Amino acid sequence: MENHFYCVLLFWISTIPVFAQSISYPYPVKYISIRQEQKIIRMAYMDVAPAGKSTAETAILFHGKNFSGTYWRDVIDFLSKSGYRVIVPDQVGWGKSDYPDLHYSFHALAANNKQLLDSLKIDKAIVIAHSMGGMLATRFTLLYPDRVSKLILENPIGLEDYRAFVPYSPIDSLYKGELAATYESYKKYQQSYSPEWKPAYEEWVRAQAAALTDPRFKQIAWVNALTYQMIYEQPVCYEFNRINLPTLLIIGQADRTIVGKARVPKALVNQHGQYPELGKRTQKQIPGSQLLELPDVGHIPHVQAIDAFKKAVLSFLK
Repeated sequence: MENHFYCVLLFWISTIPVFAQSISYPYPVKYISIRQEQKIIRMAYMDVAPAGKSTAETAILFHGKNFSGTYWRDVIDFLSKSGYRVIVPDQVGWGKSDYPDLHYSFHALAANNKQLLDSLKIDKAIVIAHSMGGMLATRFTLLYPDRVSKLILENPIGLEDYRAFVPYSPIDSLYKGELAATYESYKKYQQSYSPEWKPAYEEWVRAQAAALTDPRFKQIAWVNALTYQMIYEQPVCYEFNRINLPTLLIIGQADRTIVGKARVPKALVNQHGQYPELGKRTQKQIPGSQLLELPDVGHIPHVQAIDAFKKAVLSFLK
C-alpha cells in the first residue's frame, strides 16, 4: 500500500510542468481541459471577480504572441475596480497552458475560448485584445458574434496581409530560428515595440525568456514556429467589414511592427507596419468603429501608456 502511494505521488509530481524560472501571475491560475486533435489539453486562465460594485459584465483579455496573461496585470486591476469580472486566458501554446503539437489556427483558438466561456456560464463578454490577440479576437467575433458585446483592439497585428510582402519561410527554418533565441534577441525584439525603452519593460523580457531554461524549450520553440506560421498563413484583414458591433481601435502611433520584418527587403520595409495609416484604414473598414490615436506610444499602450489606455477603455465601455 505504501509503495502504491509513492508511485502515485511520483506520477503526480512528474505531470506538473517545471519552469526553470518562476513566472509570477497576479491572480490564482485555474485550468480547463480541452479535447483537440485526439489530445486532452490544459488551458490556463485567471478569473478575477469585480472588486467594486458589479456591472454584471465580463471582459475577456487576449494576449499577444510574445506574452501571456501576466502582462494584463494593470488592466485587470482597473477593470475589476470598475466592477467588471475579468477572464484572462493563456492561449493554448502560451504561458501556463500546454504546448501541444497541433495544427494551430485562429478558428481553433477561438473555439477554445468559447469553450472556456461556456464552462464559466458566461453568455456574452467584452473582448479586449492586443497584438496577435487582435487577430484572434477578430476571428472569435466573426465566428461567435452573439458572444461579444463590445470589441477593443489594441495595436493588433494582421492589419495587413504579411504574405504579400514578407518572404515565405518553411516551418523547419522557423523552428531553427526559434531554437537560436537568446535573452538578448528577445530583448532586442521587445525594444522595437517602444520609442523609449524603460527599465520597467525588462519584466516582460524576463517572462518571455523563461522559456530558454524550461525543460520543454524545444517543444515551446516548435509551437512558437507553428504559431508564427498561423499568423502568416491566416490573415483576417479582408474580413473587418463583417464586424458589426461596437468596436474601439487603440493605436500607438509610434508602432512599426511587422511580423517577419527581418526578412522584408529593405526597399519595402518602410512601406509596411505603418500603424498611423493602418489604424485609419481599419477604422474605415469596421462599420461604426472608433479610433483612438496615441502619439509617441509604441506597440503596447496598456504597458507604455496605461493612464491613456485606461481612460479610453472605461469611456468606451460606459
